[in-house]
Amino acid sequence: MKLDYKEIGKRIAKRRRQLGLKQAEVEEQADIGFKYLSNIERGISIPSTEVIMRLAAALDTTPDEFLVGTAHHHGELWKSVSDQLRPLNNRQLNLISEFIVWVNHNIS
Repeated sequence: MKLDYKEIGKRIAKRRRQLGLKQAEVEEQADIGFKYLSNIERGISIPSTEVIMRLAAALDTTPDEFLVGTAHHHGELWKSVSDQLRPLNNRQLNLISEFIVWVNHNIS
């Protein structure tokens, strides 16, 4: 399964607008660089798994809303999982990301 980063960017922008937030506000909450969110939303930049996780936390949703278009607002459960992922290195995060894609692909 190949990820469509333009579609992911559109989903992130849609969620941000639903919450009435400006890009700068989300960038600050997600601790990402100035104008980086704009590039992600337009499909110019490819966000890392860590950035997807931070954006999901900042936008009170789960990464699957951005990755596959299904939202699950689990509040504390999501935050707990997010906190467990933060200390992982890039190799570990890539493995988790691939697993998430596999799970989402095989749910049907």
